Amino acid sequence: MHFKSTSVEETRKLAFGMAQKAQPGDVILLTGDLGAGKTHFTQGFACGLGMNEVPTSPTFNLVCEYHDGRLPLYHFDLYRLEDATELDDIDYYAIIEGDGVSLVEWGNKFEEAAPDDYLLLDFSVDEHGAREIEATAFGMRSQNLLS
Repeated sequence: MHFKSTSVEETRKLAFGMAQKAQPGDVILLTGDLGAGKTHFTQGFACGLGMNEVPTSPTFNLVCEYHDGRLPLYHFDLYRLEDATELDDIDYYAIIEGDGVSLVEWGNKFEEAAPDDYLLLDFSVDEHGAREIEATAFGMRSQNLLS
């Protein structure tokens, strides 16, 4: 499925709608270049979960946790990790299988770490500055986020 966003507000609105359907254990991998809209998506998603705190880019943190919404939100940034074995150090597997929703920036870096059911969102910017978001669902739960 393909989405086009011409503003930050549109990106956040898309994410808000997905968050309304989110369930514990949902995992969304966010890929794409720096500045392509991954953090704006995360902010809209957090708003859709009813969070008061607005997530920022986790660039200097490997995982940020937000607990004041309908479900906990775990915002990962795997950019600085060198090897998939480092995921154990941040309790990655327990978190993504837990009680909240996990949004994983640079989630394609360790494809072997993806769960069986996840949503992949690939962000890019076109020549006019619009965000192109290519969504691929891997499983029935992640398909529900797109319906």
